[in-house]
Amino acid sequence: MNKVTKIWLFAASFIAVLGIVIFAGAMAVYNWDFSKLGTVKYETNTYTANGAFDKISISVDTTEIEFLPTDSKDCSIVCVEDEKVKHSAEVQNRTLVIDTVDTRKWYDFIGISLGVPKMTVYLPQNEYNSLSIETDTGDITVPKDFSFKNIEIDGDTSDINCFASVSDILEIELSTGDIKIDNVTTGHLDLSTSTGDITLKNVITTGSLSIETDTGDVKFKDSDADEIYVETSTGDITGTLLSEKVFITQSDTGRIHVPKTTSGGKCEIETDTGDIKITVK
Repeated sequence: MNKVTKIWLFAASFIAVLGIVIFAGAMAVYNWDFSKLGTVKYETNTYTANGAFDKISISVDTTEIEFLPTDSKDCSIVCVEDEKVKHSAEVQNRTLVIDTVDTRKWYDFIGISLGVPKMTVYLPQNEYNSLSIETDTGDITVPKDFSFKNIEIDGDTSDINCFASVSDILEIELSTGDIKIDNVTTGHLDLSTSTGDITLKNVITTGSLSIETDTGDVKFKDSDADEIYVETSTGDITGTLLSEKVFITQSDTGRIHVPKTTSGGKCEIETDTGDIKITVK
């Protein structure tokens, strides 16, 4: 190794060590709180929506959404949000409309965001006609405290947890994300995700149940529907149903184990490489 190469290697090593020392010193000042390294500033704001409503419509970008009951007669929305990406809330024609107010310029997208925007919606009633949500990357939780006639959720990269009863139609469509439905009674259930697991626990659907996923697994636990349709590419379909079905199954390379029942509604399951293993409780 010649002298010039040694000098360059020494200089590079010195700069690397110096960078580590500076980083460690900065983090020590911040008590190793990595969120303080972010360039995006977050603040907590509360919005109040006055007026009666039985429908809810929400459009957000990267905000996590949670619903909670309140004893107040008015709805309040508490947001931990980017100071330049805030929200608006108002009641229009008996619909609670929550929208994103984005005032960022192009240069505001150059930076580091280490925080997680979050929205908590405090609802004064237990029963509503409809809930419609459009989101990009935020997770959504709908607790068992509420019931709806219809729920429709459309997201890109989101995890959805739904524990609320839906008397008519529950429809969730994601690009990437897990879907968990627990202790829910609904009329029709339509679930779709490209990359993500779908789990149904104690879910009763009086009409049809349709599930479609590419690489995720589908798991039933003590759930049932009048008719069931499941399609995956590489995911396994497993679990327990509550009543007999006429099983129509297909898998190119996976193993298939289903009851040899000849009565009940149709249960059609198709996968390319996944396994199919269903039992009737």
